[in-house]
Amino acid sequence: MIRKEYIHNDIFEFEAGGTIEGLKVVYHCSERPYEKGQKVIWICHALTANSDAQDWWPELVGPGRLFNTDEYFVVCANMLGSSYGSSGPATVNPATGKPYYFDFPKVTVRDIVRANDLVRRHLGIERIDLMVGGSIGGFQSIEWSIMEPELFDKVVFIACGARVTPWLTAWEESQRLALEADPTFRACESLKGGESGLRCARSIALISYRSYEGYNATQQEADEDCLFADRAGSYQRYQGKKLSDRFDAYSYYYLSDSVNSNNAGRGRGGVEKALGTIKADCTVIGIDSDGLFPVCEQKYLAQHIPGARYHEITSRFGHDGFLLENDQLTAIIEPLL
Repeated sequence: MIRKEYIHNDIFEFEAGGTIEGLKVVYHCSERPYEKGQKVIWICHALTANSDAQDWWPELVGPGRLFNTDEYFVVCANMLGSSYGSSGPATVNPATGKPYYFDFPKVTVRDIVRANDLVRRHLGIERIDLMVGGSIGGFQSIEWSIMEPELFDKVVFIACGARVTPWLTAWEESQRLALEADPTFRACESLKGGESGLRCARSIALISYRSYEGYNATQQEADEDCLFADRAGSYQRYQGKKLSDRFDAYSYYYLSDSVNSNNAGRGRGGVEKALGTIKADCTVIGIDSDGLFPVCEQKYLAQHIPGARYHEITSRFGHDGFLLENDQLTAIIEPLL
């Protein structure tokens, strides 16, 4: 997949208020230019991923893979607010010559979808044959399916829900509290501000993404007689640093906050009524060990989206199973193609 940029020449208005000019959306797509009538697969990525789906989903995306970038025109747009090139708090504010930081407008899931749709229109795509999204990518997929019901043929929702739960909000707020506890975060002196807080936030998030069984299977101490167990602790520190090396705390804060805006039924007469307007052929996939989005949320989606089918995959790795259980996902999705 190749990296491209779209610049919106008009003013972009945010759902929660505020505007910016020159909105930028980074996206990756198949190397061959899109041709009208070509089958299109659109992938919506998760919280800290980027638009290069071949990078973070290598077993499923690429030449000869399930989402074959040679056979289909595959697109993934970087979320608004991310640190991977799309406009967000890390973007330089032309009025000050410095990053926006907290002067950037608050971002909602619907804002992210509207930015994605600008890219779709820019590319001249009139029909998306298959859209797939997991986690917050699933939020986007649900919203887009409601906002543009005639646009999609098939949609796959993985490990997500139609409305943010208090459980999920509590996890996200705990991560933002970790950012706020770092005194460099609100100082806004550089994009390295809040780095220690970000490492802590990532550690908190990782626990929510995984499971009891997964940690116990992969992070046991090698020495049965060790005095202090630290392998799992070392793993947490490693993953925290790994994220802080590639992401900034301000983008993380904004994207975490956008999770709280997820409500498919807002202004539409409620969630069930909104889901009932979806016209695409929908497949919903849950993960049996997902503690962040329990399967009851995916079963609810399948129950209230007309004609939707529910599948459940087995994983030791909780919510992150959507990134790891490639064979099970392929078995469910391949027939749709």
